[in-house]
Amino acid sequence: MGLSKLNGLYREVILDYANHPHNKGALSTTTNTMTLHNPTCGDTINLQVEVKDNKINNIAYTGDGCTISQASASMMTDVVKGKTVDEALAMAKTFSDLAIGKKHSDADLKQLGDAQILTSIMEFPARIKCATLSWWALQRALLKDSEEEEKNE
Repeated sequence: MGLSKLNGLYREVILDYANHPHNKGALSTTTNTMTLHNPTCGDTINLQVEVKDNKINNIAYTGDGCTISQASASMMTDVVKGKTVDEALAMAKTFSDLAIGKKHSDADLKQLGDAQILTSIMEFPARIKCATLSWWALQRALLKDSEEEEKNE
């Protein structure tokens, strides 16, 4: 497959996730929340997570933003649902590492599911924050809760 056909396919997948978002809306039960804003692009992600027995039982987001930020949030929520908190944090770290040019194994990339398509966006520095915003919200939401638990113990 030629590079232009591959880039076209990536664009189609990104547009599909943005135009038909998965897990967009509010949860009735949440244990972890985080709102992040990207002033450069105007993206806002309000992430809600329900952690039960150390697993992401449910996850949803609201907010507005560019196609890339919305597609990334949709992809991220799909791929982390059902994962343990540690697995989700590892995936978020992998995605964030890719944003700063660090290499990862094919196995790590495969864990990201369709979100690995967004690594092609990393060639455009102005769009990196758009792609990573929901992943950073996930990290902060999950780590904020564990830090609060540690303080209460």
